[in-house]
This record gives sequence, C-alpha cells and structure tokens, in this order.
Amino acid sequence: MSPTVESSSAPSRPAPGPEPDPATFVRVRTTLPRRPLPPNATRQPIVTERLILRVLTIDDLPALYTLRTQPEVMHWTSVGVPDQTIEESKEKLLPFLTPRDEGTFNFAICDRASGDLIGLGGSHNYRSSLGWPEVGYMIRKEYWGRGLGTEFLRAWLPAWSALEREEAEVEVDARTMDEGEGKEEGGDGKVRERLIAITADANDRSQGVLKKAGFEWFLTWVTGDSRKGTGPDLMIELPSYRFFVGGKKVDGGEVTA
Repeated sequence: MSPTVESSSAPSRPAPGPEPDPATFVRVRTTLPRRPLPPNATRQPIVTERLILRVLTIDDLPALYTLRTQPEVMHWTSVGVPDQTIEESKEKLLPFLTPRDEGTFNFAICDRASGDLIGLGGSHNYRSSLGWPEVGYMIRKEYWGRGLGTEFLRAWLPAWSALEREEAEVEVDARTMDEGEGKEEGGDGKVRERLIAITADANDRSQGVLKKAGFEWFLTWVTGDSRKGTGPDLMIELPSYRFFVGGKKVDGGEVTA
C-alpha cells in the first residue's frame, strides 16, 4: 500500500529520501527531558475515559507475551514476526523496569474496566535514528478501531511534556528541522524540542492516530525492510512525524496550538 493519498488541492509530498546518516547530522541547541528520567517508583498512573497508563512490572510478562505473539501487531514492528518464546518478550520488557527505567518513559496501556494490559507505549528510544526522542505504541488487535491509540497519545503527551527539562546539544538529522530554524535574526540560536514517530508506509491507521494527536508529517525515507531480510528489492518507505514539545497543548482530548 502506498503512503496516504493527498487530495488534489494539497501539495504533493517530495520523493522519499535516503535513510538517516549520523555522519551528516548537525549539532543543535535545544531542550530535552532531564536525565536520568524519573524512575518507575515515582511515576503516577494516568487515567483516561477508557484507559489506565501505569508503570510496567515483571508481572506484566505473560500479558506482554500475549501481545507480542499476535502476528497483526508484530507486523508493524521492526522485527516483523511474533516472539517465539516468552524469554524473547522478557528481553523486550527489561529495559522498562528498574534499574533501566530511567532511560525510557514507557507505560503499560491497560483497559480501565478490566485492568488488563492491552498494550504498551511511550518513549522507548531517547535517541531515535533521526536524533530526537522517539515515541511508539502497540495495542492488542482486538482493541483496534476504537480510538484507543489516539486516547493513549493524548494522555501520554502531557506527561512527557511535563517532565523537567534541561538545555542540551544534540546531533540530529537536519531534515527534522525547517529551513533556517535556529538561525533567526535576534533569536537565541535554539531550536524547538521535538518528539519523533516513525511509521511504515502502509500503516495508515497509525499515521491517522498521530495526526489526531497533533503530530505533523515532515519526511519519508527509504531503508532496508528488516522484516524481510536484505537486498535491493527489500526496501520500505518510512513516513516520519514530529510533535513540537511546548508548541502544542493537549487538553481534554483536543490538541490546540
């Protein structure tokens, strides 16, 4: 499936570009959440109309294994196939548990009515392939189509934005920024902090969720499809989206400038 089709009145997107190359990254001044991030022991649950977002524990392993053995869910991951053993799922869970939790900001996504873990999501990667922090989520297939991805993001984004900030110099892909950004006359030379989400070209469902939560498309790039192996015919387009931390407000389920 091709990327989302634009209407005839909308400007067409440029052709996909090459995959990020850290050798070409530019150094920018910005803000980022202060590290180490707050440990799990201090993170409070986030309650929405239908969800509870809470810290992950080792007791979540069976439910995580159930999630990661659903082919429809794992198709959209870089692995592309279900976990074969519960030990594989455990290796994916450990980075979100003490003492490694201070490098990530990931939450269990639970059904509020039952308390069951139905997914997980958050910032699993403080330095994405584009240089900025990355957000992602996965939800069990039987809960798709209910708007829960949007509900999760609209609840999680304020928590991410509320984290204590520090000034930082980071190396990022220049394509994540607008032309001339950080070089405005009379400015302080800093660029706005942003959060990145990377999708697969055919995952229009998640792309729609990101747009509803206030993200904007800025780049599509091409790389080898790690789900299929290597080779010139095994490539995938990855539409990428950005959210300006501090530039948008998520309030009461609505995203406003």
